[in-house]
Amino acid sequence: MMLNMHSLSRQVLGIVLLSLCAAMAPVSAAYPERPVTLVVTYPPGGTADLVARMLAPEVSKDLGQNVVVENRGGAGGMIGGASVAKAAPDGYTIMLDAANHSQNPAVQPKMLFDTLKDFAPITFIQRVPNVLVVRTDNPLTTVAEVISAGKKKEPSLYYASSGPGGAQHLAGVLFNALAGTHLEAVHYKGGSLALTDVISGQVTMMFSTVGTSLPHVRAGKLRVIAVGSDKRTAVYPDVPTIAEAGVPGYASYEWNAIYAPAATPPAIIARLNQAFVNALKQPAVIARIGEFNGEIIASTPQELDTFRRAEIAKWQRVAKEFNLQLSQ
Repeated sequence: MMLNMHSLSRQVLGIVLLSLCAAMAPVSAAYPERPVTLVVTYPPGGTADLVARMLAPEVSKDLGQNVVVENRGGAGGMIGGASVAKAAPDGYTIMLDAANHSQNPAVQPKMLFDTLKDFAPITFIQRVPNVLVVRTDNPLTTVAEVISAGKKKEPSLYYASSGPGGAQHLAGVLFNALAGTHLEAVHYKGGSLALTDVISGQVTMMFSTVGTSLPHVRAGKLRVIAVGSDKRTAVYPDVPTIAEAGVPGYASYEWNAIYAPAATPPAIIARLNQAFVNALKQPAVIARIGEFNGEIIASTPQELDTFRRAEIAKWQRVAKEFNLQLSQ
């Protein structure tokens, strides 16, 4: 049987061209074709969970597929982070992380992943200051009184933490370093559980996020001693910052951002960025985040990458200067 080499050449060329076109086609053309899982690295009830569940319905509308929130808390965000780092880089498993994303590399003795190499930034979401709160009937009313009591090793002054290595835990660690106190952390599986024991009087105080503690402050169950931001907040305009109240240089924020596994195609990253940024423009989202004094910071992936690298470097400097490291 004689082959028509000219015809065969055209067929081969056609196959090659089709393959090249398929390879060059936008990866996101059909994305997403099924629900997207948004892993939150903290348990239900805290600020990270609140923000995720606020954004998920809006992002679902934009993508045309459900965004399912899944809480995987533990180890200062590393349990959830490790699961996302190992997920397929196809845009169907993404992560909402908190400030621990930049703190863990500086203070954790054993990381479960490489923060910079294993995650692709999508967008910054928001940041909110931590506030130092006590039960309403607690005799501590000022930062000076906390410092005075906290310098005594006996009896110890305890503060509730959302978990080892979390932003609320490290807020206390930083306070100790700058104020020369010996505050002892009591760890819980999430910020809401920790705050419950402060309200019940089981633990003296907590460096809580504004969002988690605000309803209890309004209900008269908690009192704010000071705020951890670098300037006074609109929510508590008459409450001093921790820095101005006696701990110069102190600043403590919780913040949230969205990431995907490394090697997720740029087109999918861009599509997800667009969906989350659009969600952050919705009036209901703006109003809800504003209720707990959150500052919306919708960003490009590149801007988030620049921010997280600067934060990691900052915490590494702080950890080295004050010898901050969590025990194994």
